[in-house]
Amino acid sequence: MNIKIEQKIVNYRVDKQASAVAESNIVQMHEKVERPEMLVGSTYKIKTPMTDHALYVTINDIILNEGTEHELRRPFEIFINSKNMDHFQWIVALTRIMSAVFRKGGDVTFLVEELHSVFDPQGGYFKKGGKYTPSLVADIGDVVEDHMRRIGLLKEAGLDEHQQKLVDEKRAAYEAKQTPGEDESFPPSASLCGKCQTKAVILLDNCMTCLSCGDSKCG
Repeated sequence: MNIKIEQKIVNYRVDKQASAVAESNIVQMHEKVERPEMLVGSTYKIKTPMTDHALYVTINDIILNEGTEHELRRPFEIFINSKNMDHFQWIVALTRIMSAVFRKGGDVTFLVEELHSVFDPQGGYFKKGGKYTPSLVADIGDVVEDHMRRIGLLKEAGLDEHQQKLVDEKRAAYEAKQTPGEDESFPPSASLCGKCQTKAVILLDNCMTCLSCGDSKCG
C-alpha cells in the first residue's frame, strides 16, 4: 500500500533494531563457514624453464550472500598438481596452510606479498615476456595475485593514464628504430628493471628506459 506524504518531513529516526538484524544476516568469511557441495574454481598452468613438467594450480572460491547486494566471492581452497614429484611434500604443506588461511577469513591478500618474497638460493628465472621470478613459490604468488584480481579481492594493477602514455611513447620510439620483421618483444640486449622486474630496460635518447613500466633514470 502506498502512502502519500502531504506535509514536509521535519524529523526522522533510524530503526537501529531492524538495521542490526539486517547486518547480522550478512555472512562474512570465517573458519566455521561450511564447505558447500560445489565450489566455483579456476585452474592455472605454471611452466618454468627449471622443470620438464608444468604445475597446475586450482583455486576454488566460495560465494557468500549469493544473489544479494552483499554477494562476495572469496578463495576457499587451493590445490597444486604436477607429474614432477620433486616438490610434493612442501607443495602439499603450502596448499594446506594457504587453504586454512583462506577459510580463516579477514584480509588474506597478504599471502601474495609473502609468496613473492621467497627467493630460491639457486637462482630464479625469466618468465615469458621477460619478467624475472625469484622462485617457484613466487611464481605461485603471481597466480594467486592474478586470481584475487579476477574475483575483485585485489584492485587491478596497472599504470595511470600519464604513465601508460609515457610507456607507449617510449615503446613506439623504440619500434620505429627497428627494421621490419624483427621480433616485437623486448630486445635480447635489454637489462632487468629494478622496479617491475622485467628484462626491458634499454638506452633510449641517452636515458635508461624500461619499455614495460616506463621507469627512466632521466624521468
